[in-house]
Order: sequence, then C-alpha cells, then structure tokens
Amino acid sequence: MTRRCLGAMLLAVAITAAAPVNPARAQSAAPAFVDFDWVDPARSRAVPARLHWPTSVASGLRVPLIVFSHGMGGSRRGYSYLGRYWAARGIASLHVQHAGSDSSLWVGNPLTVVNRLQRAAHESEALARAWDLRFALDRVLSSPYGTQIDRRRIVAAGHSYGANTALLAVGARVMREGQWVEARDPRFAAAIVISAPPFYGESDLASVLSKITVPNLHVTATNDVIEIPGYHSPAADRLTVFNGIATPRKLLAVFEGGSHSIFTDRSFTGGPALNPKVKAATAELTLAFLDLAFDGNGTTLTRWNATWQPILATAPGTALSPVPVARSRRMVQGSEVGLVASP
Repeated sequence: MTRRCLGAMLLAVAITAAAPVNPARAQSAAPAFVDFDWVDPARSRAVPARLHWPTSVASGLRVPLIVFSHGMGGSRRGYSYLGRYWAARGIASLHVQHAGSDSSLWVGNPLTVVNRLQRAAHESEALARAWDLRFALDRVLSSPYGTQIDRRRIVAAGHSYGANTALLAVGARVMREGQWVEARDPRFAAAIVISAPPFYGESDLASVLSKITVPNLHVTATNDVIEIPGYHSPAADRLTVFNGIATPRKLLAVFEGGSHSIFTDRSFTGGPALNPKVKAATAELTLAFLDLAFDGNGTTLTRWNATWQPILATAPGTALSPVPVARSRRMVQGSEVGLVASP
C-alpha cells in the first residue's frame, strides 16, 4: 500500500463537548438489534447498519448513542460483544458497514486481495467512511428511535480502520493541494478509539490531529500489531496517534500482550485466557470513560483500574487532564515506546 493512500485513513472532524448528563446504567434484559439497509442517494452508496437497542427504556428517558465503525474487512455484524454490553446497560449503538472496505474484500480471487486492500485504504474511501457515519447518524436520528436518543451524548467509536474513521468524525484533517480536507460532524461529543493506525505520509501529525478537542479514549495492547497482506504497523504506532493529540482530555489504556484482533469478536486471538478478559475490560472501560467525560465522575474508572490492573501494561488514570509521559523499558516489536504513566 502506498504511504500516501494510508496517510488519509485519518482525516478530520472537530466537535463540541456534551453537557453533563448521567447515562442510563440499569441493566436491561435481552437487548435486541435491528438491521437497516440504507442507501445514500447523494453518493449512490449502500450504508448498511445494525442498531443495538436497549429493550427496556423508561418512558421519557433518552439514551446515549455510540456510532461504531468496523475495521478493514469487517461488517455491521462485528463487535457484537460491545453492542450487547452497551444495550444491556441502557446505551444504544449503531454499527455502520462501509461498502468500500467491508467483508466483501475477502471474497474473490486470493491473488488480487492486495489490490482490493489497496483500493479500500485509499483516502477517497477513508473520507467516504466518515460520510457513512454522518449519513447513518442522520437516518437513525430521523427514525422513530431518534426521539429517544440523547443528542448531547453521541459518541464516535471504532476499531483499527474504524478508529481512523472515528477520528475523522471528531477533528482529524490533512492538507491536500493547499486546503484542509476534513469530515467534521459536530454532533459527536466524544470518541472511543481502539487500535488506531497511524497517518502514514503525514510529516506533521500535530497539525493533522490538532482540531480534535472532544474527550477521547484510546485502547490498545503491547502486541497490537496490524498485519494484513501488503501492510504492517507495529504496536508503537497506536501510541504515536495518542501522543499526537494535543487536547488534555484524553485517556490511554494498554493491555499486556493481546493482539490487534483481540478487540474483534474473534474468540482466541491474543490467547484463549486473555481474550475474554480484554473484551470484558474494554467494554467496562468505555462506560467508565463516558461517566468521566459526560459527568466528571471518575469513581467508575478508579474501580476499573483496581479490577483490571493485573492485565494492564498502562492504566488510563482517573482524570481527563494532562498526564506525564514516561519512557518504558518494555520493547514492542523491537522498538522502545513511550507509555503514559498513571497519575
């Protein structure tokens, strides 16, 4: 893949902060989902989506919404453990499928899969994915579900390529032909960034990420290495993205060991014992982050740190404020990396 193509996997989107509102936390039984087969007529582009929705929402109560973007070759069916977890706790999530970089990439002649991946990583597709989130959010807010969504608590989230898409939705941008290219949607009030690839070909990462001002949570692992045909990204790249974001309203959690795909629905990657623990910890951490971002309440995060300390290489701290960067002697894929120290 060309560095130029991959450089635009993260483009743009700045956002306003949400007013503090207590999220619904009462666990509901048997969360449900509904599939949508939307088509964006302006782009003649299919935008399938799956909405995980709490089955019991009290009359008059509005729920938060997480708009989730899958990684390369994924689909709306993926990351279901997160969708189920959120829905069971009163949070809706809309899992958007990106037609140009979804599971269809793995169908066809295996000898041409690298070419298909290259096209999927092109910056035109990176930008199209961000527009997919905007279109899907428009549609769900105008649906009957929209009246029950708290518009002050809408979150962009994603894994891998989807993490890049989420960053596009909250303020990342690149310069092309003397103009900033961005896809900012001010309705997103926070971001959950899991295993974000870097901005290849972008020499000024600070400028690329400078417009991200919403609270953002980053989740990775010491063995979070991206390895697909034609593309390699070491675990240290995940930390480079985190460190490149200037706003102090950010948190970083790094699990010990793991893998890049441990955050997907796959059951054994990263080790059969560690895999379910990382999934459970990640799901719980997202809610602790929302408590902190929207409520200023760090109590849940303090408990989370105590519970999951045994599998952490780096804990996220308990405040959305500047944290010191310490040099770790831990070697990740042969490179020393900076780890954020827990304050």
